[in-house]
Amino acid sequence: MKKFLLTVAAVAAFAAPAFAADLQPRPYTKAPLPSTPPQAVYNWTGFYVGGHLGGAFGGGLGGSDGRFLGGVQGGADYQFANQWVLGIEAQYSWLANYRGDVVFPGGSIVTGGNPGLGSVTGRLGYAWGPALLYTKGGYAFRDSTLGVSNAAGVPQAFTTNGNRDSGYTVGAGLEYMFAPNWSAKAEYQYYNFGKTTFGAGSPADVVGASFRNDEHTVKAGVNYRFGWGGPAVPHY
Repeated sequence: MKKFLLTVAAVAAFAAPAFAADLQPRPYTKAPLPSTPPQAVYNWTGFYVGGHLGGAFGGGLGGSDGRFLGGVQGGADYQFANQWVLGIEAQYSWLANYRGDVVFPGGSIVTGGNPGLGSVTGRLGYAWGPALLYTKGGYAFRDSTLGVSNAAGVPQAFTTNGNRDSGYTVGAGLEYMFAPNWSAKAEYQYYNFGKTTFGAGSPADVVGASFRNDEHTVKAGVNYRFGWGGPAVPHY
């Protein structure tokens, strides 16, 4: 048994250097670099519909106090030259607490207000990532009310000049895509409908009286976007 063990040990001692010589160097492989995550490319091209809430602060018979408003909007945008966006939008807002009264020295009472505001505007914006900064302007219309009564509340005949229900509007805002097909916006919009002046045929104490017809509005809204283009596409 001792001879057998000595023989095995001797063979192993002589075989070890030869076996080590036959071993090849272990290859070295660099770890793969982490892949770059896809970047979203936002596309504003397409149609949208949505709603908004806010407040109106105006002149004229409606007074300058703040009034609540709420409404709807819809439109279409086209993105060009990478980051510019051109669009058109129709919008209508209903106003609460829109009536106002003015009492004249002769006892006549002029009552007026503005229950609704609408506009059809062009829109030009600059987009970066999910955000769009834009300006807008165009045609404005409203559903005004106007009446004259005496101190007893009896309606009186009157005449006015000017077109108090048609005018222009300008504004600006910021819109942000917070999810696929969804965007939120904050917007300022100014409406101007000229002046209303009472003419001949009106009660004597109101003839020549003039009222400004304008509204300053601040709105926050949400749009659902659909159509061609899509809101975001993965880009590697």
